Amino acid sequence: MALKKQYLKNKPGCKVTFTLPKEAAKNASEVYVVGDFNEWNTSTMRMKKLKNGSFTFTTTLERGKEYRFRYLLDGTTWENDWHADKYVSNEFGGENSVVVV
Repeated sequence: MALKKQYLKNKPGCKVTFTLPKEAAKNASEVYVVGDFNEWNTSTMRMKKLKNGSFTFTTTLERGKEYRFRYLLDGTTWENDWHADKYVSNEFGGENSVVVV
């Protein structure tokens, strides 16, 4: 499942739906999407768990920008989006997912 983007008519934003599939969620009970768009706050964007075991969250982001992000599973494990637009190295020796809007 790729990142879903819905560009808004007459508005400068883009609705982005982040989806973490069940396989990537690793039986997590709670998942947050964390990134540039929320100052890497680990408790503001809690994803909704779906019946099929995947998690989803939709937010509106400003167009013409790239945002780094990751998913935080149960407050301990970081996971990238398997279908991000691209990946960039981070200061912790890993990679961040990037969504381009």
